[in-house]
Amino acid sequence: MLKLKSVNFSYTENEEQFEVSTLRSVRNDRMFFEVETDGNTFSASIHTDNEIRINNISATFEYPFMSTERIFLNGYQSWTDSTEHNIYDTMNGLNFIPKGIQERHTLTQYGDYNFTNYNIGPGEMHGWTYGYVRHENEYDFFGSLAERSGFTKIEISVQNNEIKFVKDCKDHTINSDFTGLKLLICTGSEETVFDRYTDLLGVKLRPEAKPVYGYTSWYRHYRNISSEILTADLNALTEQKYKSDIFQIDDGWQTKVGDWLSVDETKFPEGMADMAAKIREKGLIPGLWLAPFVCEKDSEVFRKFEPWLLKDESRNYVKGGSNWSGFYAFDIYNQEFRNYLRKVFDTVTNEWGFGFLKLDFLYAACIEPRHDKTRGQVMADAMDFLREISNGALILGCGVPLGSAFGKVDYCRIGCDVSLDWDDKSFMKMMHRERISTKNSILNSIFRRQLNGRVFYNDPDVFILRDTGTKLTEPQKQCLAEVNAMTGGLLFTSDNMNEYDEITIKILRKMRVLRNCKIISAELIKDHLIVKFSVGERKFIRKYKI
Repeated sequence: MLKLKSVNFSYTENEEQFEVSTLRSVRNDRMFFEVETDGNTFSASIHTDNEIRINNISATFEYPFMSTERIFLNGYQSWTDSTEHNIYDTMNGLNFIPKGIQERHTLTQYGDYNFTNYNIGPGEMHGWTYGYVRHENEYDFFGSLAERSGFTKIEISVQNNEIKFVKDCKDHTINSDFTGLKLLICTGSEETVFDRYTDLLGVKLRPEAKPVYGYTSWYRHYRNISSEILTADLNALTEQKYKSDIFQIDDGWQTKVGDWLSVDETKFPEGMADMAAKIREKGLIPGLWLAPFVCEKDSEVFRKFEPWLLKDESRNYVKGGSNWSGFYAFDIYNQEFRNYLRKVFDTVTNEWGFGFLKLDFLYAACIEPRHDKTRGQVMADAMDFLREISNGALILGCGVPLGSAFGKVDYCRIGCDVSLDWDDKSFMKMMHRERISTKNSILNSIFRRQLNGRVFYNDPDVFILRDTGTKLTEPQKQCLAEVNAMTGGLLFTSDNMNEYDEITIKILRKMRVLRNCKIISAELIKDHLIVKFSVGERKFIRKYKI
């Protein structure tokens, strides 16, 4: 298990720099740096009344890695690839992608690339919030209990037999108490360590949330949607034997991303309230997609409301990525923007009648930390605000640092978007860790499965069983469908189920059974994913080609 090796704290006060390396608490006449170990918890906190700027808070532990062990480190946000590794694996950031391509596609903004060094040596890996080292069925688990004060980076160095925890708080200015690191470090079975983590986090699922099944328009039509198209899909869904819960309208209903009160009247001439009413008449919860913290360059809000936009230290607008016409982040602390978003949510939920909200690209809120708030604090404030203005609607979070979503959303995407093929073998394979990939989506679903029903219900993204408009093979479609059923609390498709044949209906029936399964173990061995699970008293093994 982990053995504390050193705790480091450095800060600047009145332009003078101070460094502390210790194993115990340190006090002077300006501040108190408190280090505590209590059973399976560790913490490092600062108590001060003086203004200081933090340079680093970190704790390094010795860990004797063994060659047979597997390492899991949670990726930065929903879409970041997160899988078990052997101890000599590496993680590639954007190291091998030319700067011009990075800038053209705004790749740095989707993940942690702007504030994290990617070491490319064997056994040099990192993650965020929680992780573990697994030897067979025993887990050496480590997880942050203080992501609200700042994200916790976990660095693994197999060569040095070290695990290091670093608070993302560089240049953060404080003049009062600040929780640096607060960790759970424990050993046990998968169920034991994750139950312990959830208990200490103190998060609870809302009683309104439950496992659900339904439809989303994205992977069938993408942005080419209309009331006519969606009404046909709605009718097809409700004609099926298996009852659905939610019908969710994805991107494409609005005129531009950010202009949420401007409905595309060509596509939806009767408006969104009419569409929501049609969905409710079929006995389903109407769902709607929004990306509340971003706007595209071609939007009205971008052109007219410059003060709402987030700016970096050079007063440049902060890009969120290259989707649409390119998009930018809002300043979530701007009061006029907050009033606008409150009005949007009030319109969507109370006037239009949508009871399920898919809120996407949420990471954009915390791309830039403030001098008085870390990224983790900004993201926590952003998630609190969304919960406050949602008017009780069910929330699906997407593209969000997971620790900030614990207990704040009802459902959460835990992988990247699936693709209509398996895994792009072209130049895109070199792209960022958040790229679209069915293969990566499946692996994230498997290796983040422990979150499901504990901190939210997992959204593994859609399953695709149709024959048209996809390059997935039959075994690949079956793998996607079964893994989603085994790991997800939210199970969506974009298929027109009236097109299913008897073979496909059989897979759908099997998925209904698999929703009640219990995964005993899952392991990635070379290019095969081996999943052991039970349904009732019976045990099964599935071997999928990955």
